[in-house]
Amino acid sequence: MPDESTRPSQISTLGELRATDHVQRSVRDEIRHNLLSALRSGGDPWPGVVGFDDTVIPQLERALIAGHDVVMLGERGQGKTRLLRTLVGLLDEWTPVIAGSDLDEHPYEPILPESIRRADQLGDDLPIDWRHRSERYSEKLATPDTSVADLVGDIDPMKVAEGRSLGDPETIHFGLIPRAHRGIVAINELPDLAERIQVSMLNVMEERDVQVRGYSLRLPLDVLVTASANPEDYTNRGRIITPLKDRFGAEIRTHYPLELDDEIDVVEQEADLVASVPTYLIEALARFTRYAREHPSIDQRSGVSARFSIAAAETVAAAALHRAAVTGEELPVARPVDLQSVIDVLRGKVEFESGEEGRELEILDYLLRKSVADVVRAHLGGVDMRPLVEALDAGHPVLTGDRVPATEVVEAIGDGAQVLKVLDEIASRLDALEPAERASALELALEGLYLARRIGKDEDDYGRTTYSVSSPDDELEHDGA
Repeated sequence: MPDESTRPSQISTLGELRATDHVQRSVRDEIRHNLLSALRSGGDPWPGVVGFDDTVIPQLERALIAGHDVVMLGERGQGKTRLLRTLVGLLDEWTPVIAGSDLDEHPYEPILPESIRRADQLGDDLPIDWRHRSERYSEKLATPDTSVADLVGDIDPMKVAEGRSLGDPETIHFGLIPRAHRGIVAINELPDLAERIQVSMLNVMEERDVQVRGYSLRLPLDVLVTASANPEDYTNRGRIITPLKDRFGAEIRTHYPLELDDEIDVVEQEADLVASVPTYLIEALARFTRYAREHPSIDQRSGVSARFSIAAAETVAAAALHRAAVTGEELPVARPVDLQSVIDVLRGKVEFESGEEGRELEILDYLLRKSVADVVRAHLGGVDMRPLVEALDAGHPVLTGDRVPATEVVEAIGDGAQVLKVLDEIASRLDALEPAERASALELALEGLYLARRIGKDEDDYGRTTYSVSSPDDELEHDGA
C-alpha cells in the first residue's frame, strides 16, 4: 500500500490544485522526465533487474525517451514481466484525478461526457482525489478466451436498462486499456490473444478510439501500452498480427544472464530460502542451469527459465530444513548431497528434444556433476586433499544423506592433525564457520575427490551416500552424456 503520510490530501478541489505549481504531464512525459532525472543524478531506475545493464536496459531507455509503446520479446523466464513492472517507478509518485471518474481523468483535462459536465457545473469546486503510481499499472495475462470487452469495453446492459440509448457514450463499460488512462498497461504473452482480439487494439493504440459494437467514441486516451511475448509462441500457439506489431514503437529482445555472477545474483535475489544455502551451492545450481541451456539434448527453443535455478535453490533449502527437522539440528544448512533432490523434483521443468526419452535423468545428472566439479576447481583448486584420501583409506568412510546430521559427517573423517588442517583450509576458503557449514564444505571436497576419481562413492536406495577409497565407477565418462 502507498504511504498515506506523503499523499497531498489537503488539496481536494480543482481550485486548490490550480493555486499550486502543479504541472500536467502526459504519461510519456512523466516517464521521460523521471527517467532522465534519475540518469542525470546517477540513480538506478531499474531496481532488482539483473544482467541487462549493457544490453536490454539501454534499448528500453531509448524507447521510453522516444515515447514508444514497447513489446518485450524473449524466451520464458528472462525477466520480461519483472522489467515491465519496474516501469511504474518512473511515474510521478502521486497524481490528481477527478473524484469518482471511471478513467481517472486529470482535473485539467476531463475526457468523458459526464466528467466534462461536472467540470463545467462545478468549476473550481470540482472534487479531486489522488492516485499513487502503484495504482496506475494494469496487467493482463493474455489467454485465448480473452474478449474485446475485457480489453476495450462493451455496452453495459444495466445502463441501457436505466433508460439510456445505445448511442449514448455513457452506456459503455470500459475495458482494461481505457481504464489504464494516464497509466501503464502490460499484456503478457500477447501472441496468445486471438487475432480478432488483437485487431480490436489497433485503434486504441494508434488513433486512441474506443470502438464498441459499431459505436466509436473519440477519447484522447493517455496510456503507455507494453507487452511481452515468447518467440516460440509465434508458431506453437499464435502470433502477433503484423498491423499490431507495427503499432509498437519498439521491439526489444531479452536474454538469459550472460555472466555467471548475474545468474547467481538472480537466484539470491529471487529465491525464498527456508534454510541456509552456501553461495558455492547456489553457484553450482547457476552453472547447472547454464549448462542445460547449452546442451544439444535439451530444447533450446523453449529455453531453461531462470525460474528453474530459483526453484532449485528453494528445493535444496527445503531439503536442508527437512533434514534438520528429522535429525534435530538447530541450524539447517544445505549440503551437496541435497543437490540430487533438484533432479528428482524439477526435471519436468526442462523440455528435451525428441528422441531423448528415457535419458532425461542421465543427462541432468551428468550436467549437475559437471557443475559441481567446476565449483570445486574454482574454490578448492590448489588445496592438498591427500590427508582426506588417506583418512578414508585408513578406515574412516564418510556416510552422508538426507537423514545424517552434520556432526556425524565431520566426525566420520577423523580428527588427525593433518585432516583438521586441511578441513580448516577448506572451511576458510568456503567461509564455513559453523559446524553445519563445515560439514557442507567437507562434502563438497569429498565430492570433488570423487569426481576427480581419487575416491569412490556408493549410493543406496535410502538416500544415503558413502565416500570411501574404492574403485570409483565410470559414470562421469558415460558416452551418452
